Amino acid sequence: MVHCSCLLFRKYGSFVDNLRIFARGGSGGMGYPRLGGEGGKGGDVWVVAHGNMTLKQLKDKHPQKRFVAAGGANSRVSALKGSRGKDFEIPVPVGISVTDENGQVIGELNKEGDRILIAKGGLGGKLLTNFLPLKGQKRIIHLDLKLIADVGLVGFPNAGKSSLLSRISHAKPAIADYAFTTLKPELGKIMYKDFKQISVADLPGLIEGAHMNKGMGHKFLKHIERTRHLLFVVDISGFQLSSQTHYRTAFETIILLTKELELYKEELQTKPALLAVNKMDLPEAQDKFHELMNQLQNPKDFLHLIERNMIPEKLVKFQHVIPISAVTGDGIEELKSCLRESLDALASQESDAHHKKQLLNLQTSNALSYNEPPSEHTVTGSRIHRI
Repeated sequence: MVHCSCLLFRKYGSFVDNLRIFARGGSGGMGYPRLGGEGGKGGDVWVVAHGNMTLKQLKDKHPQKRFVAAGGANSRVSALKGSRGKDFEIPVPVGISVTDENGQVIGELNKEGDRILIAKGGLGGKLLTNFLPLKGQKRIIHLDLKLIADVGLVGFPNAGKSSLLSRISHAKPAIADYAFTTLKPELGKIMYKDFKQISVADLPGLIEGAHMNKGMGHKFLKHIERTRHLLFVVDISGFQLSSQTHYRTAFETIILLTKELELYKEELQTKPALLAVNKMDLPEAQDKFHELMNQLQNPKDFLHLIERNMIPEKLVKFQHVIPISAVTGDGIEELKSCLRESLDALASQESDAHHKKQLLNLQTSNALSYNEPPSEHTVTGSRIHRI
């Protein structure tokens, strides 16, 4: 069993996960008609991924959210070729999706140093433009953050996700007996004794209809897209959002969570998943857990308990089902070990697949080289044979 030394907790404060900005490339410089001089090109505007940046920092530093590159220098007698305008680089966090005003995806920044051009600078004045400069490109850009984490916690409100993160991190996120305690994502990092790290995202609780943007809706679901594993967290006693909504058993909760993921984006169901059954310290929890395990092993025998339109096309097969209590700490070490085991297995599979792909590419390259017809000049040793 792998034991963890600690889990570091990172809180974002007033969390911002999307930003609408204005970007404009620099105008070109004036040409010099009499001497045929060309003005300098205007600078470009780029978004660049930085590891320690947040959208909130960007918004606070640039409240107007306007980013304009420098203009190109005019052509003059002492410098007929005007110098280029300086580019403007907008620092953004890793995990940003960049879209234009029409929702068209321009690109994604998935690792530190990634960069995307969002507004081109105008050309300097030259003969083709009658020595008049062109203005830079103007665009409205949307920056949308999707958190990148190894594990995303999935559960309805009050399933105990915040309590679980608090237990394994010794941090104190807001915890209370009402729905939507977590209103913004929280990122934590499990630190293992061998220096292995696993990042965990505690995301706002789902409700039925989240795929239609009810409750936190898409604000939650978009963040789960870039997590490598899903950790379902359910209350063994079931869940009821309010007196006006249906009571759901733990089994029904799992089915409904699966359906919400499916309706938002089917690809989410292909992610490896584990199940943490929380609040096992409550009375009759053991009996309810045995009942839940029977339902999970024979789910089709119990689907008649759920409305037909809420039954997913595909049921989640959990790699591990771990009974836990975030209050007493029971099962927490086993949960950490299972997360480590699953992520290590996934990393091994991805490494094997990468090596196989490299080998296939090498074999294909060699085969093409072997079958390639001889060129007009074939070199053998130091002699050239003309064909």
